[in-house]
Amino acid sequence: MRNFIVTIDGKQYEVGVEEVGVASAPAAPAPQIAAQPAPSAPAAPKSVAKGEKLVSPFPGLIKNLLVAEGASVKKDQPVLVLEAMKMDNDITAPCDGKISFVVAKGANVESGATLAVIG
Repeated sequence: MRNFIVTIDGKQYEVGVEEVGVASAPAAPAPQIAAQPAPSAPAAPKSVAKGEKLVSPFPGLIKNLLVAEGASVKKDQPVLVLEAMKMDNDITAPCDGKISFVVAKGANVESGATLAVIG
């Protein structure tokens, strides 16, 4: 039996581990683990075009885009559905113009995040 001291969340525990196998056999060398490359950084968000920004009023999930990319929209027209706390919320255009989305369906957004630009 080998004893180890393990610290978890600032508390120390003494743990006894029983060795398995033949006692006279030398310990096998630790397996070599090939270094994994670091995960690639997420794709940079689309560059924001000039125009009026449509920002998220609260954090949520982009459930649906109600208009096509580049479509002409009118002020107060619903342009996307933002789900927050199991409720669907229509997000409307702040002005007239052509819409350019910065987010995609299924994306999680934070409060204040740019969702689209209307110009």
